[in-house]
Amino acid sequence: MTKEALTKTDFHFQGQQSVYHGKVRDVYNIGGEKLVMVATDRISAFDVVLPKGIPYKGQMLNQIAAKFLDATADICPNWKLATPDPMVTVGVLCEGFPVEMIVRGYLCGSAWRAYKSGVREICGVKLPEGMRENQKFDTPIITPTTKAEQGLHDEDISKEEILKQGLATPEEYAVLEKYTLALFKRGTEIAAERGLILVDTKYEFGKHDSVIYLMDEIHTPDSSRYFYSEGYEEHFAKGEPQRQLSKEFVREWLMDNGFQGKAGQQVPDMTEEIVASISNRYIELYEHITGEKFVKEENDHIAERIERNVAAYLK
Repeated sequence: MTKEALTKTDFHFQGQQSVYHGKVRDVYNIGGEKLVMVATDRISAFDVVLPKGIPYKGQMLNQIAAKFLDATADICPNWKLATPDPMVTVGVLCEGFPVEMIVRGYLCGSAWRAYKSGVREICGVKLPEGMRENQKFDTPIITPTTKAEQGLHDEDISKEEILKQGLATPEEYAVLEKYTLALFKRGTEIAAERGLILVDTKYEFGKHDSVIYLMDEIHTPDSSRYFYSEGYEEHFAKGEPQRQLSKEFVREWLMDNGFQGKAGQQVPDMTEEIVASISNRYIELYEHITGEKFVKEENDHIAERIERNVAAYLK
């Protein structure tokens, strides 16, 4: 089977009004009412889209997100209407809040890097002294970011700033906070059943007919970080790195090769071996997180297949 990767799309669906090409997803506006979101095989790190696609990545992310949207539909309304293709979700068009709700159960990643450099307050949340990398917070903390325009970095923002700038009303923000913590709790419970720890993740919300909806993907390796439960305590006690299932391994590979998305830096050569190893790590994550075997969709004419499946659904 060929290992084709879908890195760009140019569909013309019935009723299509516009298309937005994001870092990894291409979003088609159908009649100002529905969105057709195509999860491509593009991969980004440090806000840069890497030069090569990762076979099956789009399929995995789309299917994980669809499963979790279904598994959390009792907590809050979400945008998903259907998944007519393994790489596509069709959903309700919402007006998005210009913030991402990032929730952290553990001190790691960028929060740890900030903490290590002496920062003791992130997004208005005070952090106690004496914490160590990968330490669990007493209760999960919410550290929102702004949703940046293409090419710009998302910036940390506090609840106070969000309200001051009018990015959400106090009533809306209370709902976003409530949904964020409830979704994270459910995600944590599902992860625990699979021998995983949901470390941190992000949620995006929007409004449709004055109702707040969960949008976009949830609990995928692109939006979340997972540790293996087994060995967590032991690694933490010894100050060793945790075994993790997330995109962090891609970031680490880039950093080890001198790339952090800064001006003048070159993305290291993505050999076939590197691409295959990233694809395999995503498959490992998919199977761990869903508890199901990953079934590779035939991928030698991906664009034609998507066009056919979406056209049939929109009819």
